[in-house]
This record gives sequence, C-alpha cells and structure tokens, in this order.
Amino acid sequence: MQVRSKAKQYGRAMTASTSTPELSPPITDFSDFAPTEITRDRILAAIDVGTNSIHMVVVKIQPDLPAFTIVDREKETVRLGDFNETTGGLSEAAMDRAIKALKRCCAIASSLKAEDVVAVATSAVREASNGSEFIDRVYKEVGLAINLISGAEEARRIYLGVLSGVEFNGQPHAIIDIGGGSTELILGTGEPHRFLSSTKVGAVRLTAQMVSTDPISDIEFTALRAYVRGMLESNTTGLKGHLTDAEPMQLMGTSGTIECLAAQIATERLGLVPDPLNGFQMTYDEISRLVETLRQSTYAERLDMPEMSPRRAEIIVAGAVILHEAMGLLNAESITICERALREGVVVDWMLIHGLIEDRMQFQKSVRQRNVLKTAKKYKVHLDRSQRVAQFAMDLFEQTRDSLHTWGNLEKELLWAAAILHNCGHFISHSSHHKHSYYLIRHGELLGYTETELETIANIARYHRKSAPKKKHDNYSNLPTRYHRQMVTHLSALLRLAVALDRRGIGAVKSVHCHFDADAHVLNMEVKAANASDDCASELWNLDYKKDYFEQVFEVQLSARLVT
Repeated sequence: MQVRSKAKQYGRAMTASTSTPELSPPITDFSDFAPTEITRDRILAAIDVGTNSIHMVVVKIQPDLPAFTIVDREKETVRLGDFNETTGGLSEAAMDRAIKALKRCCAIASSLKAEDVVAVATSAVREASNGSEFIDRVYKEVGLAINLISGAEEARRIYLGVLSGVEFNGQPHAIIDIGGGSTELILGTGEPHRFLSSTKVGAVRLTAQMVSTDPISDIEFTALRAYVRGMLESNTTGLKGHLTDAEPMQLMGTSGTIECLAAQIATERLGLVPDPLNGFQMTYDEISRLVETLRQSTYAERLDMPEMSPRRAEIIVAGAVILHEAMGLLNAESITICERALREGVVVDWMLIHGLIEDRMQFQKSVRQRNVLKTAKKYKVHLDRSQRVAQFAMDLFEQTRDSLHTWGNLEKELLWAAAILHNCGHFISHSSHHKHSYYLIRHGELLGYTETELETIANIARYHRKSAPKKKHDNYSNLPTRYHRQMVTHLSALLRLAVALDRRGIGAVKSVHCHFDADAHVLNMEVKAANASDDCASELWNLDYKKDYFEQVFEVQLSARLVT
C-alpha cells in the first residue's frame, strides 16, 4: 500500500531525533511528564538564525545535574535583514551567505559529535515574502530543518535561556533582548512568566528605515527616538501593569547590541572590557551619555570603539536608542548583562522536551499542554467533550500504529492539541466552525510550538469535518512539505472517527478497540457503550457516515460494531 508505506517513511524521519511525552487526556495535573533517567553526557548544537547574524552554541548536557556547559560558539554576520526592496523578501546574496554559514555550523557540530542540531529562525525569516522558500532551500542544500518561531515564542525561549544562568530568587525581573528585527520584553520571577511581548523595532530594521546620514542628523535622530518610544510604549505599559506598587523590578539585558554598549561603558569606567560581561551593570545615566556620544560619531569613529565590528558600527545608534527609550519607559535606573539568551533557551527547551529537567523549571515541562488548555478555556471550548474526543483520538492513534501508520510521539501530541481545540471555532460561529477553528489556532500564538507545528495543528482541526484536504485550499497547500501534508491527511482522518464516537456529546461510548485484519484489509472496531441500555445508534451511524474519508486515506475498510 503506497500511501501507508510513505507514511511509515515520514514517521521514522520525524521520530528519529525527537521524542515527546505520552499524552493521555484529560490532563488535570502534569505528573505524567516525569523526566526520563538518562545519565550519559549529550552533545547538542543550537542555532539562532537572526536578522543580523547566525549564532550557534554547542553544549555538553549533563542530565544527572541537570546542567549544560558551552563547549563551542560560532557567529557570522549574514545580514538576512537586508531585504530585497522590490520583493520584500530575503535577497539572494543574503541567503547565499546564510547557507554558507549554516554549512559551517553543521560541520562544526558534526566534528563535535552533536547528536542533534536545533535551529530556529526569527524576525527576518518570519516577515520575508520568501521565508518559506529559504527554509526549504536550507533543508535541501544543508540538510538542516529550521524551525520558524513567533515573536512570543522567541520571548519565551529567551526567558528560558536567562533562567538557565541567573537565579531570580522569586523577585520580578524584566528582560530586554534587542535583535536586528525585533525587541522582546519579558517579565518573570523565575516561575511562569508574567508577561511576554515582541515589538517590531530592531537595530537592523530601524537603521535601514530611518538612518541615512553619518553622523545621524538631528532630524533623523529626533524621528528615530519618537518612533521607538511610540512603538515600545504599549508593551512597556503592559509589562508594568503586571507589577504591584510594592515590587521593585530589576532589568536584565541580552543580545549583541546590549553587550556592545556595555563594552563601551566598561572601557570608559574601568579601562577594559570584562570577560565575561555576564553580571556587568550599566546605569541609565551612563546609557544616556553613550547615546549622545554615538549620535555625534561618524561610522569610522564608531568603528574604532571597543568590541565594535563593521556591521555593529552601522546599526549601534538605533540599538542604543531602543535600549535608552525602553529603560526610560520602564523607569529602570540600571540594567544588568546576561550573556545567555535565545540560543541557550533553545537548549533548555530541548532538555525539557526530552525529559532532562525538573526542579525549578518544572513549570515549563508541560508548557505546550497547558497553553492548549488555556486556549480552550479562552474560546469557551466544552472541555469535557473535547477531552473525550482527544482520548478517542489517542486510542485510535495507538491502536492503528504500525498497522496503518508509523507516526511517532510528536505527531501524537499534535493530534492531541488539534482534538482539544477542534471545536474552538464555535466561539465565532457554528456555521463553518471548522474553518474558524483553523484561524483561531493558527493565530492564537500557542506557546511552545513552532510556526510549522501550529500550522499542522490548525490544519488537522480544520479537516475534522466537511471537505477533505485539497491542494486548492490555501491553508493546506501552505504546509511546508509533503511530509506535513501527509501527516495532516492521516491524523485528520483519525480525528474524524474520534469526533464521531462522541456524536451526542454525552459520553455514550466508554471505550473503543481496533484490530487490523491485514489479509482482508479491514479495520475491525469494537465500540463499548458507557450504559448497557444505550445502543449508541447515533455514534455508529456517524462512524458509518464519516468512514469514507478514513477508508480512502488508509486504503482499508472500517467495520464497527457495538459490544457489551
């Protein structure tokens, strides 16, 4: 059976380097997600494909602590944010530079025997008109799968990265990360974050849009400051709204821009740049004086400053203005440098997914599941009913694994999320609610998922009823690969049966058991009623009504009967 053999191939490809916790809804606590006992040291490479640069860290993870040590770093300025002005996409030259850098990163990771390379892309690739084409090209030419993440997810992982190196002691800390295309603001105490935001102001973006003079003219400088303040005001106000009057807030800064500014102030104050910079403090007054120095400096003069690369010298004025305005809006008198950020957050997230972390970051282990349930509550999903459907979906997935498909635990988790949220579109309207569900899931910024995973979940939910997936559907054709389209096709077919098993929404079916007759190509399904006097006629009728799609997808016949 060609379709099934293809699915097995895709299933192996996905599960070879990724494992996720077994899910068994309904989830009332998260004790099921216990860490696995793996004591050997593990090598992981994490790559941040940013607007200005590509950064990689290679770490040795010691699961018995648990902790990780950085064993190598690689950085290359590729300027992905230098968009083609005509198309609004990544330029060919920028993509060529990025691919060469990624090949070097992968070669280094291989030489250090990394068992996995996890890459995330942020603002530039998110917004480029040809971002998906770039991701596809990297996969074909480098063999590296890049995960596109939202601004909110980027902020969450920055928070994880900072927590891996700093103890907050339960006190509120704000974190600012100034990138090439966006600035992230986070508030947390070391427990679940209180506030996450991502604003489209970055050093590369603003330099390209607003700076054309050298040194920057008074007119451009005034316009730049006003624009940054206007863009940041809403999110800084939102962050402060999550603080009580009695709580003092400390500000921490991450990213190359802030570290470069710290190098200037350290040189002025100490006569040298501390190594490491981690923990170095700058005051608001020192930042104010530095901004004045930078605005009056030419590019050549900035290039002579400590730790100033040619590309950094081009964009540092805009970066300094972002930091200065953010500190003013937050009423922050000082800022402390933290050298851990997104890349380290990617490492921590990998450790969480693979069950290697507990204790003080245990709250993050189930971030995906908790955000799905939070979203379900937001859109007033009937959770009891959705959890029954999700349980049936999980049972069908397991009972047909290796006979009709070989999808792995990651795909199972995506199916669970789609099952919980499949009816959230009722929040908008009953009519075409499956289409509304797609939109709400896709644009709800569920934390913990990549953009591709969100697209996959939304599509699975979209096809729980009515039309089958078709190439003419934009949401389906926009899935990045044939592998993802195959996953949506298979898992939505399972979800349709799960929905049918709760047709009346009263929990009429207690359990379901499937047995595949390979010789006859028949999937025999035994349905057990919750109440012995209930014939489950509606559920059996609905199974029969919806089975055509399932039978077509898996090339089998479905035979369902009620058992006592």
